[in-house]
Amino acid sequence: MTLAPMTPLAAMPSPSTAVWQFGPVPIRAYALCIILGIVVACVVTEYRLRRRGVAPGAVLDIAVWAVPAGIIGARIYHVITSPEKYFGAGGEPIKALYIWEGGLGIWGAVAGGAVGAWLAARQLGIPFTVIADALAPGLPLAQAVGRLGNWFNNELYGGRTTLPWGLEVHVMDPDNPGHALRDDAGNPVLQPGLYHPAFLYEALWNIGVAALVLYLDRKLRLGRGRAFALYVMGYTAGRFWIELMRTDEANLILGVRLNVWTAALVFLGALAYFIRVRGPREYLVPVGEPAPAAGPAGDVSQVDLSARDADVRPVAPEGYRVVTEDQFEAYRKTGVLPPVEPPADDEPAPADSAADTATDGDDSADADRADGDGTDPERADAERTNAGRADGGGRPADRDS
Repeated sequence: MTLAPMTPLAAMPSPSTAVWQFGPVPIRAYALCIILGIVVACVVTEYRLRRRGVAPGAVLDIAVWAVPAGIIGARIYHVITSPEKYFGAGGEPIKALYIWEGGLGIWGAVAGGAVGAWLAARQLGIPFTVIADALAPGLPLAQAVGRLGNWFNNELYGGRTTLPWGLEVHVMDPDNPGHALRDDAGNPVLQPGLYHPAFLYEALWNIGVAALVLYLDRKLRLGRGRAFALYVMGYTAGRFWIELMRTDEANLILGVRLNVWTAALVFLGALAYFIRVRGPREYLVPVGEPAPAAGPAGDVSQVDLSARDADVRPVAPEGYRVVTEDQFEAYRKTGVLPPVEPPADDEPAPADSAADTATDGDDSADADRADGDGTDPERADAERTNAGRADGGGRPADRDS
């Protein structure tokens, strides 16, 4: 009897080209996947920020800081954890700057992006934890899209397998980066056998992490950065076992890949934060009403009133303050800002409060500030303004979109 060879009935192909020339400009599949992932993360984060009271378009201001910082952090992590390639024997230090040749570490990307988002949060007056929680489901979706770039590059695969979804891996041409090596007949050369598609496992895991964060965030109404901590725990748990599958070269500590240790330590840190930090979900209202953009000048009789509202765009406020969910919902319905909570009893009174107390008994000062009927004109003007704002439906545009 002759036994049939153990040949898999199906396999997952890999692209033989990861770079296309558009004139003198190389178009890299990996870069396109990273850009598409960033777009996905921005769309999800923008939607979630608006639901928490942040003005439209804030995610673009955040991305301006977070994306470059994330790329820099990713490159720094890669260079630090693989220094021999650049500073070892035969290494070229200048190539540490050649980011287009590959080499980005997700751990550095998250850390650097967090620094950039923190700087943006300070500029916009948004609590950093609000941004982190809004980003929590979008970031793993972005990572899932980005992993498709590893497929184009024929990288991030595991050991040999005979499973139907085993991955065909090309031998890439070192003299023609982004292209498979070809034989004399012009056919791309394949590595022998099939391999676990570790990049696909991680992409699917990340989609599951995003779904988990969305579900538990809705069910538990997570706040204070706990939704982001949940994402970190979910991602690192998957990265731990996926990293153990990989067979590409990596630095080892006690015989274990460096990224396995990193995943374990980051998981424990996120778990400690998730357990220790408590508090309701944060909602934001502006510090003062954002003013609409200036309309056209000139004779009011010449203004097209039907087009005026379409031209008005909300202007981002100078800052935000945190309110309860009930206060936020009331603000969305009425457009009236909730009152500022008074300071706690153990907090010192503001300086202007002390001054007011000192002049409470000064009849002459009261007389100077009041009209003949004893009414403070400035306070009356403010009350009339607030009343007109409430009656006129002063709700900012797109606040609940």
